[in-house]
Parts: sequence; C-alpha cells; structure tokens
Amino acid sequence: MKAHDALYIDGAWRPAASGDVIEVVNPADEQVIGKVPAGGALDVDTAVRAARAALPAWAATPPAERAARLAALHRALVERKDEIAETVTAELGSPLKFSQAVHTAVPLAVAASFAELAASHSFEEKVGNSTVLHEPIGVVGAITPWNYPLHQIVAKAAPALAAGCTIVLKPAEDTPLVAQLFAEAVHEAGVPAGVFNLVTGLGPVAGQALAEHPGVDLVSFTGSTAIGRQIGAVAGAAVKKVALELGGKSANVILPSADLARAVNVGVANVMSNSGQTCSAWTRMLVHRDQYAEAVELAATAAAKYGDRIGPVVSAKQQARVRGYIEKGVAEGARLVAGGPEAPHERGWFVSPTVFADVTPEMTIAQEEIFGPVLTILRYEDEEDALRIANGTVYGLAGAVWAGEEAEAVAFARRMDTGQVDINGGRFNPLAPFGGYKQSGVGRELGSHGLAEYLQTKSLQF
Repeated sequence: MKAHDALYIDGAWRPAASGDVIEVVNPADEQVIGKVPAGGALDVDTAVRAARAALPAWAATPPAERAARLAALHRALVERKDEIAETVTAELGSPLKFSQAVHTAVPLAVAASFAELAASHSFEEKVGNSTVLHEPIGVVGAITPWNYPLHQIVAKAAPALAAGCTIVLKPAEDTPLVAQLFAEAVHEAGVPAGVFNLVTGLGPVAGQALAEHPGVDLVSFTGSTAIGRQIGAVAGAAVKKVALELGGKSANVILPSADLARAVNVGVANVMSNSGQTCSAWTRMLVHRDQYAEAVELAATAAAKYGDRIGPVVSAKQQARVRGYIEKGVAEGARLVAGGPEAPHERGWFVSPTVFADVTPEMTIAQEEIFGPVLTILRYEDEEDALRIANGTVYGLAGAVWAGEEAEAVAFARRMDTGQVDINGGRFNPLAPFGGYKQSGVGRELGSHGLAEYLQTKSLQF
C-alpha cells in the first residue's frame, strides 16, 4: 500500500502540525517501505476535540444503526484482506501465510462478532424497581502494539464503536500502515466524522499526550507492563478509567497422563508462532521429572523445524533484547538444546528458534517476558510443585494444561492464577474474554466482556 502522509481526523486526512515523519522499515530486509507523520500533542488535541464533538450524536445513535456501521466496516476490511495481509508482512515481517491466517482472518472474525453483538446486546435492564442503563463511557484513547497490529486495533475500536464511544487511536510506530488501512475502511463504512480518529506518532510523544489528555475518558492500552504502570499512574491522577492488556509468562503444564509428544509439539508451535512476539505465548513448558529428558529431546527436534518458517522480530532493538535474554540464560546456567544468540542471517532482524533445558524457576528467562522465539523447559516433582511453578511469576495472562482426562486438566486449570487456560489444545474463541491476572493487566477484551469495558452504568429508580 501507499502510506498516507497525513493523519485521519474528523473524517478527513489532514496534515500533521509538524513535518516530522516516521520511517517504516521491513524487518526482513531492513528496507524503508513507507513514511507516516509523527503526530504530536497538538494533533492529539485536535483529534480528541473532534472525538468529543462527535460523541453526543454517536452515543445517541440507536444500537441497530451502530451495528450496521460495524457490519459495513467488516465488509470494507474483507475487501482489503489481501492488502492487509501483504501490509502486515511488509511492516512486521510475518510470513504471508501467517499474515493471512492470523493477522487478517482473526481480526475480521472479531469485527464480525462485534457487529453482531452491537445488534443483540441489551444496553438496559430491569433490577427490582430500577432500570439500569449501560451507556458509553465517552472518548476512548486507544494505544495499540505492533505484534498483532490489526487485531489489537479491532479489539479496541470495534467494541468502543458498538458501545457508542468515539475514539482516538495511536498505533505502534513500527506498524502504522495497517492502521491507515483500517482508517480507510472506517471512512468507507460511513462512520460519522470524528467518531474514529487516527494519530500516528511516537509513544513518548503522541501516546503520552493521549493518555494525559483531559478530554479522554478511558485509556485502553496493550503493551509492556512497564508502560502500563505509567499509564495507570497518569490515569489515576485524573481518576480516569484504564483497560490494560500487558505482559505474560504463561505456563504450559504437561501432566504425566498427557500425550507427551502432542503436548510438546503444540507447545513449541505456540511459542514460535509470530516469531515469539505473543503476550499469551506458553513460554514456560512444565514437565514431570520422569518425562523431562524425552520432552527436551522432542522440543529440540520440533524447534529445529522452525528455522526457515518464522519471520524476523520487529526491529533491531527487539532483536538485541531477545539475544540478550538468550545470553543471560546461558550465563545463569540454563542449557541450550536448540538455537542460540547468534543471528541466523546476515540481513534482517532474525532470531533463531531457541529452546532452553535445565531451567529453574528463579532464572531470569523463567521470570521475565522475552517476546521472542525462546522456550524454557522446567521440571517439576509432583502436581503441587507444578502449580507452585506455574503461579510463581508476577504475570497471569494465559496458560495451557494437558492431561489424559479432560477433568484432570480442568481441575488443575481452576487453580492457576491466570486469565485463560487452553485445555488439551483448546481453540481460540473470539467471544471469550481475554485478559490477565496480577501484572498482566486490568480489564478484558473480546466478546460481551470486552464491550462492557467501554460502558458505564446508570440506575433509574421508580
């Protein structure tokens, strides 16, 4: 696609207040593929003012009409699905098949689900002698990451639109081109001017201005826990609601009764997916001591198959970060059984699919989010030991449990301190709530729970 050299504000593409630009680089070959405006505080203010002006009319729009606009948005995105996949591949480095199957198909499904939900959701209810109203919270400042660029936009913008909110979106500076495609689709769908606004820019500049703006009623952020804390502090000072989807260090618990080969192979695939740049990835594989050696061998063999099947990580900075963690793992005594810190290609920001054995729970690579294609395998003595290790981080975003009997896996999963658990390879559900415990975040995305984040409650007594 050709990048817009403007911001989408109040229903039109408008020049930024300054002439500063952000270069978009293909991480597979390090070539510049486009430039977008580096919006600043003045642009954010203009966008927020447009969103506030559009709010009363959009909030008063009947849910059926909002649903119709969302359905039109879904159709406009479907018409662009090939361009979306190609754009994500270019700016994120994702292999095209993965961009088509995940980076495009998943957000399209999510967009369709919110179009349906907007039409079916009850925005008021009777409770005794009261009528309880669920009203839009107001102007939403949405700050999205680069790892699933379109999905994260849709997961915020679609429920906000369904709820009757207006939006200012600040996408990640590494992957802004697909956000421009989304804005084009919004415009084509006939969403009224000012209801959706796009400001590309740097996080510490445009992102901070958006989070701090007094005209924003809710900040919805997906990204690192460190930045989430900063946004939470800013919002707290203003008594402003936040929805934070943050980091993870999810445990893949393989109980002795499980199909070991299947659990290991699916677990490795989960970690290598999207080059390991997935907050909910099962980056800690927990295996009983009697099966540990076999599991390590299976994982090493499986990881070796991904050498030429995964793309690069998003940037040189991210590559250095991931390689630094691999070096830290070696220094702390973990054993490399696949991959390592050496770059597998001379050009592009690639990281070798890496597997560590002999990892103990206190090691850095078992506690901190690496965000790259790195799997750690830990042994446990018994079920209680496995539970202690699984729950033994500051995170609680996702996880998996494998067992011969579903009931056994469910019983273990109920005791895990995490927001979602896949049982024996359970499939992704776009209607199920997504979000974490502990430092993995505040609030939920997707489905009716995701819609509820953008609503506030009023009760009328009779």
